Amino acid sequence: MTRDTTLTRDMAAFAAEQVELIRRQVGDQKVLLALSGGVDSSVVAVLLIQAIGDRLVCVHVNHGLMRKDESEEVVRVFGERLGANLIHVDAGERFLAKLAGVADPEEKRKIIGGEFIRVFEEEAQRLGGSAAIPFLAQGTIYPDIIESGVGDAKAVKAHHNVGGLPEDMQFELVEPLRQLYKDEVRALGLHLGPPEEMVYRQPFPGPGLGVRCLGAITRERLAAVRASDAILREEFARAGLDRTVWQYFTAIPDFQSVGVKDDARSMGWPVIIRAINSNDAMTATVEQLEWPLLARITERILAEVEGVNRVCYDLSPKPPGTVEWEEPTPPIYTILNPYLPDRRNPHPAHTKGPAPCPKSLPRPPRLPSTRTSSSAASSTTSAPSTARRWKKPPPSSSFRPCPTP
Repeated sequence: MTRDTTLTRDMAAFAAEQVELIRRQVGDQKVLLALSGGVDSSVVAVLLIQAIGDRLVCVHVNHGLMRKDESEEVVRVFGERLGANLIHVDAGERFLAKLAGVADPEEKRKIIGGEFIRVFEEEAQRLGGSAAIPFLAQGTIYPDIIESGVGDAKAVKAHHNVGGLPEDMQFELVEPLRQLYKDEVRALGLHLGPPEEMVYRQPFPGPGLGVRCLGAITRERLAAVRASDAILREEFARAGLDRTVWQYFTAIPDFQSVGVKDDARSMGWPVIIRAINSNDAMTATVEQLEWPLLARITERILAEVEGVNRVCYDLSPKPPGTVEWEEPTPPIYTILNPYLPDRRNPHPAHTKGPAPCPKSLPRPPRLPSTRTSSSAASSTTSAPSTARRWKKPPPSSSFRPCPTP
């Protein structure tokens, strides 16, 4: 599958074409949307509402691995403000039971991806069965496909919505964003008009905090990850970095270090802070945070998060590092692609299950960089930073065209 870059140059034209493709693919059937509340699935939701209206059923699954107050925010925005046909499923105990004792990152992703599908199938059955809702929509984007491995391409990780899907899945997939990078998804979101807080939310992995609670998930470390992440987000918002830094989060490994508490030896987990900038999620640079901000975040985490005795800042760019700490190198997976071999054909021979992939998937050109260093202006002694800062475009700006290959 070669990515058609001409469709991304004009978001209005791209949206109109995808609406037509969706209508042609699903006909008069209903569609179930896996709505996480992130920018990708949120943009898909608005696109599908335009295409099929109330025949869209949004399902938000709280798998127990969400950030603090995440599910409540999704219900508030989509259920109350947008009036979407929304079903909220609280499946936290179910997912955590399946993940108990599982340390391998690839296995964790596959369990989470497979269990998601089972929940969606159960909801579809409750609403009338697969005959009533034969389609599942996802916010799959181009980097998800690339990093999961296609043909001769090397896999970085199996995304839960690509390589983590079960082979016996009963749905046909609807994935209108699969040819877009993250910045292009945001540009499409600005055109479609969902709430700005959803368009400009930082990326959040489908497996959630499950890939940030490293190794086998325990409820204690999961609570520590959730609490430290909430502190980090609060302090970034207070410093005005929530709209300029592309992605920031905490992770906690499955080992402890020696510390001192109440004048005695103690053991506690380290908290790893990650703050990066990227345009396309294929490469990333590290945000140069001011020392007083790092000190304040560290002080709060050590004082407020139970079981923690160290805070570290990850200075690794991508590559050689990856965005998340748990990024396994799995076998190359086939891609569930309802549009193979012709992306414009909504009813190819392969409609369910794994479809054969081409031997290679050329990487499309990236968008021009719009990021600048946050600390270059404040430092006169250090070398200029190569970090790219994500800047919110003005409301009236048009989408930046992709360079012609």
